[in-house]
Amino acid sequence: PRITVVGIAGPGDPMAEAEKTIATIERINAKYPDMLYCLSSNGLALPEHVDRLVELGVTHVTVTMNAVDPEIGAKIYSWVRVGKVVYRGLDGARMLLERQLESIRLLKSRGVTVKVNSIVIPGVNDHHLAEVARVAAELGADIQNLIPLHPTADTPFAGMEEPSKELIHELRAKNGETILQMTHCRRCRADAVGLLCSDRSSELIPTLNALACGSKKTVRPYVAVASREGMLVNMHLGEAPSFQIWAPQGKGARMIEERTAPEVGCGPDRWRKLAEILHDCSLVLVEAAGKQPKQVLGEEGISVLECSGLITDIVSEHFQGGDITRYRTRSHKAGCAGMGVGCG
Repeated sequence: PRITVVGIAGPGDPMAEAEKTIATIERINAKYPDMLYCLSSNGLALPEHVDRLVELGVTHVTVTMNAVDPEIGAKIYSWVRVGKVVYRGLDGARMLLERQLESIRLLKSRGVTVKVNSIVIPGVNDHHLAEVARVAAELGADIQNLIPLHPTADTPFAGMEEPSKELIHELRAKNGETILQMTHCRRCRADAVGLLCSDRSSELIPTLNALACGSKKTVRPYVAVASREGMLVNMHLGEAPSFQIWAPQGKGARMIEERTAPEVGCGPDRWRKLAEILHDCSLVLVEAAGKQPKQVLGEEGISVLECSGLITDIVSEHFQGGDITRYRTRSHKAGCAGMGVGCG
C-alpha cells in the first residue's frame, strides 16, 4: 500500500483513552502487519503503557515538552488531570513534567526513537528552550522539533503574535549544538486527509465521517458525474437532469449507467433523494454546486467536487488514488453560478 506509517495523534491525546488507542493498533496489526507506528503524546498518561506499545510495534514516539521548569510550565498549562484528580498551577506543571521525563526514559530504555516537540511561545518559554533541549538530550531523546506558536481564537494565547522565522532559526541553531533539530516540519494535521503537498480534506472527510458514524451505506465504489454531452464535467449540480455513474476498470474507468436526478424543488429533501439515488457513489463531479446540496450530500457520506475537464481523465485519476483537486474550478464569489433553478 502507499501508506507505510500510521500516525497516532490528536485532536486530544491518544493516551487519554489508552485502551481505545491500543485496540486500534491491534486491529491495524491484524490486517497490515508491516505498518510502522508513530505515536504523539504529551506524556501524561504514557508511562504505564510503554511496554504494551512496544510489544505492538510502536517504534517512534513524539513527546511534547514545552518546559522543564514548573514555574514556566504553570504559565502554559492551567491544570492537569490524572484519573479523577485535577492538579492546578505549579502542582499540575510538576506532575506533567515528571510524567514527561519518565516517558522519555522508559521509551529510550526500550529502544524507541523519541522526538521532543516544543512549542515556541514568545515571552513565555522562548528563552528556556535551550534548557529543554539539554534535558531532552541527557535523557537520550533523538531529535527536537521547535514548532512556532499558532495563535488560536478563544485560547489564552490568542492575542500573541506567531514567532518570527528569524527567532525560530536562531533557536534551532542554538539548540542544535545540544540535540539534533528537525527543520522540515510541515505542521501536519491529524484532522486532514491527503498528502502534505496535496490536502484532500474537503473531498474525503465526509466519507470518513460517514464511516466513523457507522453508516449502513459504506460500500461506495462509484463516482457520479454531471455532464451535458457525456465527455466533460460541465454541469451545475442542481441543473443536471441525470448523472453518469462511473466504475473503475483496470487502470482506467468506464461508465456503467445513467441515473435520473430528482425533480427541481423540495429544498433539502431533494438532495436527500439524490443521496439515495447515488447511494453507492463516494463522489459527485460537477461544474458548480450550492452550499446546501453539498452539506446535505456530505452528511450522507457523498463528497462533491466542483471541477472541469475530461471525465475519463478525472475519474481514472481518482480511482488510481491521484490528486484530482487540480481539476477544481475557481470559486464563484458571487454564488454558485447556476441559472437560478438548481439548488431548491
